[in-house]
Amino acid sequence: MSFVSGNNNKVEIFAQNSTWLFVPATRLDRIEKAFASGAAAVIVDLEDAVAQEDKAQAREALKNYYDDQNEKHTYQPIWLRINRAGTEAFFEDLALCQQMPKLAGVLLAKAEQAGDIEHVYQVTGLPVIALIESATGLYQIDSMAKATGLAAFSYGFLDLCNDLRVQVGTPSADLIANQIRYQFIVVSKVHKLAPPIDTIYPDFNDEVGLRTRVQLWSQMGMSGMLCIHPKQVATVQQALQPTDKALEFAKRVIEEYERSGQAVFKIEGEMVDAPVIERSRQLLAQ
Repeated sequence: MSFVSGNNNKVEIFAQNSTWLFVPATRLDRIEKAFASGAAAVIVDLEDAVAQEDKAQAREALKNYYDDQNEKHTYQPIWLRINRAGTEAFFEDLALCQQMPKLAGVLLAKAEQAGDIEHVYQVTGLPVIALIESATGLYQIDSMAKATGLAAFSYGFLDLCNDLRVQVGTPSADLIANQIRYQFIVVSKVHKLAPPIDTIYPDFNDEVGLRTRVQLWSQMGMSGMLCIHPKQVATVQQALQPTDKALEFAKRVIEEYERSGQAVFKIEGEMVDAPVIERSRQLLAQ
């Protein structure tokens, strides 16, 4: 799937991906299991998950995997997280992408400049997700949002906290995280990008905490979440399902609107107008 920033139809298609599951490039045997988990997108990680001395071997193994899957006609498009722009590993990753034209897209680690996003897109022809992991990157998101080839933003909150000297796991960190989400949501909307993708939830055994996180970012208008373990996929997808009560109300809103043609009316004592009607349409479309 090619992508040019500002194409609303492709934004809608892209935004349907709610679960983005990482697989280390050193464990390609996990790709099949990742798809089997029901993840909407599988990301093979050539950056943080691979030690510097193992990156060359990981690239070779990934290319062999790709060729083998293509030969068997069993290849499922994967995303690739590549190393930060300007490093030797970055250019080697781009060369690999050129040898794997059926990739779904690229995640650019530690993105900080629009020019780097456009370079990735020009070389690969693939949609790019910019991972913001530094104060500089966060400061430059409005500029990066204009880059041709950018599909969406996501972020690495732990890296951002380290750079900003924010103490992880504190109420202050929660305030910072929500401010970051707000910035991404507004910038993405203004520049017609897909809604942003939330950062990882590090404790993959904490199902209750994960559900709470999903409800937070989904209610804010984000489109999906980076996952680090297959067990997180089902929890995220379940948490995104609307309640029966919400669905029933939405159905009644649309039925009454289509029956009466009125722009303003009441259901169960609640005033319904254009924003409520539009929200009901969106809920039923999901």
